[in-house]
Amino acid sequence: MDQIRISGGNELNGVIPISGAKNASLPLMIASLLTDDTLTLENVPHLADVESLIRILGNHGVDYSVTGRRQAEDSNYARTVHFTARNIVDITAPYELVSKMRASFWVIGPLLARVGEARVSLPGGCAIGTRPVDLFIESLEALGADIEIENGYAHAVARNGLKGAHYRFPKISVGATHVLMMAASLAEGDTIIDNPAREPEVVNLADCLNAMGGKVEGAGTEQIRITGVTSLSGARHRVIPDRIETGTYAMAVGMTGGDVLLKGARSDLLDNALDVLRGAGIEITKVDDGIRVYRNGNGIMPVNVRTEPYPGFPTDLQAQLMGLVTMASGTSSITETIFENRFMHVQELARLGADISLSGQTATISGVPFLKGAQVMATDLRASVSLVIAGLAAEGETTVNRVYHLDRGFERLEAKLQACGADISRISH
Repeated sequence: MDQIRISGGNELNGVIPISGAKNASLPLMIASLLTDDTLTLENVPHLADVESLIRILGNHGVDYSVTGRRQAEDSNYARTVHFTARNIVDITAPYELVSKMRASFWVIGPLLARVGEARVSLPGGCAIGTRPVDLFIESLEALGADIEIENGYAHAVARNGLKGAHYRFPKISVGATHVLMMAASLAEGDTIIDNPAREPEVVNLADCLNAMGGKVEGAGTEQIRITGVTSLSGARHRVIPDRIETGTYAMAVGMTGGDVLLKGARSDLLDNALDVLRGAGIEITKVDDGIRVYRNGNGIMPVNVRTEPYPGFPTDLQAQLMGLVTMASGTSSITETIFENRFMHVQELARLGADISLSGQTATISGVPFLKGAQVMATDLRASVSLVIAGLAAEGETTVNRVYHLDRGFERLEAKLQACGADISRISH
């Protein structure tokens, strides 16, 4: 099993290209099920989760091809992928595929809308909380679907097609918002969604659906309005840059010091998080081709943060922020409000010398003057990269185990950091 080894203490200086967003790519790929034409997606990252979803879509009959690869070391960047679901050959998404990645459950909406039936295994994914599928089921039932849970599968049927409805999410859910938008695009009549997720990835999907001939308005606001159409066509659409990757590398620069251009990053996708980092003493400026991040000589300042649905501070940056403030000049607090089990990185950061105490869903981090390298273990995708951030500043050598979590969401992490001066390498066994 691969490991990542880091010798800490080097500043980061240079350019880091920001990849397409994983959390935008997955629902866009799934939207290919809605049409028998080809959906072409630009800027698709090369990640384990993307490859897993390609296999799942292939099981349903989606053909794909890849163009636009660059030569040599950049061969995995900026992929353009063409998805064609000419015929749906299987309505079942089996356990052995869905259990590897939670987002694959989302195929239930497009399959239901396209062919009137879906049988999808209940999902797996990161062990960061229960994350039940009740909101998915309830919202699809509002469109007229009959759904039963049997033998670990959700079996959904809409023999006479889906019908538009007015539905309010009792709790914000990004995944369920994606699914309901896709399903409603082919439903008969109008659908109004109140209290939807407002994330940029939701807006990116709405833009894609509209490019396919859909009629979606209000994405990114407190109400989405969808007028169903009888069919959707193919389209060409670009995946937005990854705001979580952007925030992660900004924190890495804040941790080590230095000056880095995050090329292709969009500051408007994570204004709240960047404001928090400025409060921590990191200089961040918008430039023509991305975001410049630098910290030269100043210490890291403590911060107090609560994770919240967009546009609040993202839960997917909580672990990385905790890694950053382990060496702040004072005491920080981070309260996790989205997932109930997302502090598994605390005990691993403690192995590096961090001083962190937990009380319920709040972590109190007392900054220490230095961290020391150690063997640590990644427990989920975002937790794993928090250990990398800490390791970049720790004295001596840090070894991160279980890095397959990292490969799910960060494209060529070691190469991007190496190019800016980090002493980091992957060890394959």
